[in-house]
Amino acid sequence: MSSPAPRTPAGIDLDALDGITDAVESGAGLPEVVRAAARALDASLALTDRSGAVLAVAARSPADERSLLDDADGVELLDLRVADEAVGQLRLRSRAAGDASPVVLRLVTTLIASEVQRVRAPARASEQAVAGFLHDLLGRRLSDRETVLARAGELGLDLTQGATVVVVRAQLHVPSEEGWRERVVTVAERGGRSATPGAIAASSGRPDAVGAEVVVLVPGADPAAGERAADAVLRELQASLTGHTFALGRSRVAADAVDLARAANEALLAANVAEGDTEGEEGHRMLAFDDTGAYRLLLSAMSEDPAELQRFYAETIEPLVAYDEQYETDLVVTVEAFLDADGNVAGTAQRLFTHRHTIRYRLERVRELSGLDVGSTDGREKLSLGLKAMRVLGIAARGGPASEQGAGGGRVPRRG
Repeated sequence: MSSPAPRTPAGIDLDALDGITDAVESGAGLPEVVRAAARALDASLALTDRSGAVLAVAARSPADERSLLDDADGVELLDLRVADEAVGQLRLRSRAAGDASPVVLRLVTTLIASEVQRVRAPARASEQAVAGFLHDLLGRRLSDRETVLARAGELGLDLTQGATVVVVRAQLHVPSEEGWRERVVTVAERGGRSATPGAIAASSGRPDAVGAEVVVLVPGADPAAGERAADAVLRELQASLTGHTFALGRSRVAADAVDLARAANEALLAANVAEGDTEGEEGHRMLAFDDTGAYRLLLSAMSEDPAELQRFYAETIEPLVAYDEQYETDLVVTVEAFLDADGNVAGTAQRLFTHRHTIRYRLERVRELSGLDVGSTDGREKLSLGLKAMRVLGIAARGGPASEQGAGGGRVPRRG
């Protein structure tokens, strides 16, 4: 009669534990490694990468798998790290009466984390290459046609017929675990590829970007293809990521590879304008560069002399933004509503659900801070251009925490 397999004090089968190392050493793949870990821990497991994509599941039934991925009661979330780098997350629900030994659990998670890093290394290298290419486009570091085509060719991308650029901005309005920005990239790329299989995506890498900012490159000369891809990206984002709002900007087609940097700027401008307009379904907004109207006139100014555009903004709207941030007021919102109402105080009061006297008081404060009188044509024109400069520069006016989504405090409600 064979002797029973040796077990740890916590009831862990050491033979099953050996099965994890056997799976790793043999290169059996992440699904087999996770199945071996589930046997060793006597638990149901689900492994996801740092973007939330499911890599492997070891569950007793489809219902058990769904509850693991939905973080149901009894599911423990274990972050997987190699050194200081987050590589994924392990969802665990024990089947045994007692908890696993912390030492054994640490050993198992360390083995799985190392295997995730090893197996995903080629994909990560590819992701880094895509990100480097798109960052160089945004930074205007690729100006030579042959260099652009060669770099694209290394990624398996054919840009000889041109491409469209889509910029996605995502803001998170609910608590979330680490890695939500990476999930925005993953979902945006999935949406783009559902419409155009050759689409690529990466975080923009811009240091001044607020929230998550993703660049999607859609190859092809057909403007309709870029439009379909942008629509698909927004649909996928809305379906997969709750608790977010999205603003998308779409460029014109860059028929020549050397024009891709220009297209990237167009998409950024359109995203800036879209983000500044809170109208749209559930706070989501998508805008094509061709539909940005007067903003298009400022794009060349932004490209040729951004400092001058910054100075104009500083002379018009910046004092109002600073005042709003310091005192949690709504001067910028009031100016926008006043201009939208064609300079009518009563119409402005109706739009902002407040009294006419309050509107007049705010407009007087605008005059004191900016030196611009909304009662004059010149003052209204400069304030209007200042607001547009703010959008082109990508500056978001903040009215303080009481004006954020979900907050009350008796503040004037924002549009949308």
